[in-house]
Amino acid sequence: MEDRKTVTVKGITGTNHIHREDLVVREAAVTLYLNETEMVTLICSPTDLRELCLGFLFAEGVIRSTQDIKSISLNQKDGLVWVETAQTVGAEKGFLKRHIASCCGRGRASFYFINDTDIKPVTSELLISTGDIVRLMAETEKRAALFNATGGAHGAALSDGAAILAFFEDVGRHNTLDKLAGWSLLNNEPARDKVLLFSGRVSSEVLVKTARLGVPVLVSRSAPTDLALELAEKLNVTVVGFARGQRMNVYTHGQRIS
Repeated sequence: MEDRKTVTVKGITGTNHIHREDLVVREAAVTLYLNETEMVTLICSPTDLRELCLGFLFAEGVIRSTQDIKSISLNQKDGLVWVETAQTVGAEKGFLKRHIASCCGRGRASFYFINDTDIKPVTSELLISTGDIVRLMAETEKRAALFNATGGAHGAALSDGAAILAFFEDVGRHNTLDKLAGWSLLNNEPARDKVLLFSGRVSSEVLVKTARLGVPVLVSRSAPTDLALELAEKLNVTVVGFARGQRMNVYTHGQRIS
């Protein structure tokens, strides 16, 4: 399914107006079934659904590797994905026992999602220079074809510090991270000692997804929240924000930035 659609708009500049064609990003509902039980409906860009759904299950703590997956099948046209795990996933897993909201109102650095209590602090000796960050962010922005065409998508990339290994776009910023997680699982490419390059705001949930992947350095062109930074300190994640051109702010664990 295409990730963009052509529409007719009336463009207005001052007192002048003209009808023309424009591109808008597609937004779709994709329903994920886990072991024949409806689990969740994800609002997303209707591409890379295999990566998205596996990454989502990883982020929720339901699976840890592709060895936990018995089968996965997709009906991309109707937005349906079926995943069967090798072992039964019981209610004790506690998945989706979180309050989904853009602002949760919590004021302390605690694991307030039951799914996240098993996350350990990231261990890594990765070092990256500011020059490499500037170069990799510029390369990431060049790859953002959907955003450049529509202005309506977020992007996320995984890098080994030298090159971009994977890049995904989506209408949802959290979805881009899940797609990266799914790619990492499918390609047996550990995210440890990697750099995550991100277009969106660094919220607490974004930070938790990063730490679950084991990524030591998260670079965003946008801002972090206070709770994200508290969790980053606790989970040993380096957060770099407002990485735009030659400028950036290093918020936590700056020893990894040279």
